[in-house]
Amino acid sequence: MTLPPRRGRVALPALAAGVLLALSLPPWGWWPLGIAGAGLLYWRLAGLRRRTRLWAGWWAGLGCYGPGLMWARSFNWYGALVLIMLEALFIAAAAALTPRQRGRAPAFVAASTLTEAVRMTWPFGGLPLGGVFLGQARGPLVELARLGGPLLVTAGVWAGGVAVATVLSARGSRARSGAARGLVLLVGLAALVVAGTLAPDGGPAVRTLRVAIVQGGGRRGLDKAEVSPATVFNAQVGATFPLIGVHPAPGLVLWPEDVISLAVPLAGSPQAAIMSRLARQLHTTLAAGVTEPAPGLAFRNEIVVWGPRGTIVAEFEKVHRVPFGEYVPYRSLISHLADLSGVPEDAVPGHASGLLRTAAGPLGTLVSFEVFYAGRSRTSVRAGAQLLIVPTNTSSYGTAQVPTQEVAADIVQAVETGRDVIQAAPTGYSTVVTQRGQVLQRSVLGRRQALRATVPLRRGFTPYDHLGDLPVLLLALLALALGWWRQRRSAPQS
Repeated sequence: MTLPPRRGRVALPALAAGVLLALSLPPWGWWPLGIAGAGLLYWRLAGLRRRTRLWAGWWAGLGCYGPGLMWARSFNWYGALVLIMLEALFIAAAAALTPRQRGRAPAFVAASTLTEAVRMTWPFGGLPLGGVFLGQARGPLVELARLGGPLLVTAGVWAGGVAVATVLSARGSRARSGAARGLVLLVGLAALVVAGTLAPDGGPAVRTLRVAIVQGGGRRGLDKAEVSPATVFNAQVGATFPLIGVHPAPGLVLWPEDVISLAVPLAGSPQAAIMSRLARQLHTTLAAGVTEPAPGLAFRNEIVVWGPRGTIVAEFEKVHRVPFGEYVPYRSLISHLADLSGVPEDAVPGHASGLLRTAAGPLGTLVSFEVFYAGRSRTSVRAGAQLLIVPTNTSSYGTAQVPTQEVAADIVQAVETGRDVIQAAPTGYSTVVTQRGQVLQRSVLGRRQALRATVPLRRGFTPYDHLGDLPVLLLALLALALGWWRQRRSAPQS
């Protein structure tokens, strides 16, 4: 009779595996540790009963999301604690779905990928922040995004962990065959990375566009109630004025999200008049984030574009809202359980693709939180976007954790769509990222500055633009079924 391992011998390695996964994420960004963490968890799950696997996976989730979602404490500490504990259940579910012995490798990779796909979409639209794919933005596995988006990068992390663990844990009479299987998996993963590197990446430039990304600057870690809208707006205007008379003039000037915050409609407001005048003086396309009241207890979070003649030529309303930040699901129920004074109104959800047709070119728009969702960029690119713009606002976060994860998301978005990405934030990070994922420029947090660059517009597609997530999801379901079929053939599973 085999006795179950002591809980410390399960929980401690599992917790360590989660911490390694977390340390691969920005702001730490040690991408090899993500593969090491995945391998350590895979090794620890071997031979455990289902209940113990669930326990181990939950500890790994705590290790991963405890540091990875530490930013949530900016709202309140108990909400952050509940969030981390709930998010850890996704890794726990993946561990429980992994067979005990035979068939573990394909099932572990598949279950971890599928549960991450669920986490990125549910509940309330999901939470991609803290996802292991973000830790690979600076590593070779990011090339997989061109083939299969963030989910294939996620699968690559878990597959790499399985391969390394299989090689390092090979013992006894089966050592040679075990090491061989691990090496075959590593070679296959490397071949897939090479295929991603060589895959279509958006094609040659149709033309180039001079852009200016305006960051007004200011103190970070303050919420909207602590900084007057006039201060934020004036900082943006002040950072834009030096661009007037610059030669050659930028064809596009990008402002951040929510830097024109109004208690009245935009039309006829003093801010609208100033923006119109700026666009005419710069003789440019000027895009900026605007919030304005909507009927009822609601508001609109929009990107408004002024053309070179000073008239509004395009608008986009943010589609993917931040739960408990821009709206409260089940508000009437939750109001009895928590103080909702920080979110007194709900944002009106948009429904458009994000494509803005402007004199500067067709722009795909991802507003802040939307940059973490591959579906938003893919929709706009397939609609005709030749450049991705990301107006964002992360000023309320006192640390660099969310801004650095957002830069990682910029990189993954650029690679998966074959489009250059420019991002504007009021206090940083503002960025310029090439379609190959290279960060050409990144602003300094809190500093007032205007980044200037010449970026290419592209209209070619990557494989991911064509296929989306469906192939990865189908392959993962098939691998999970195969793993359990092998386990069922070998022995009853507890």
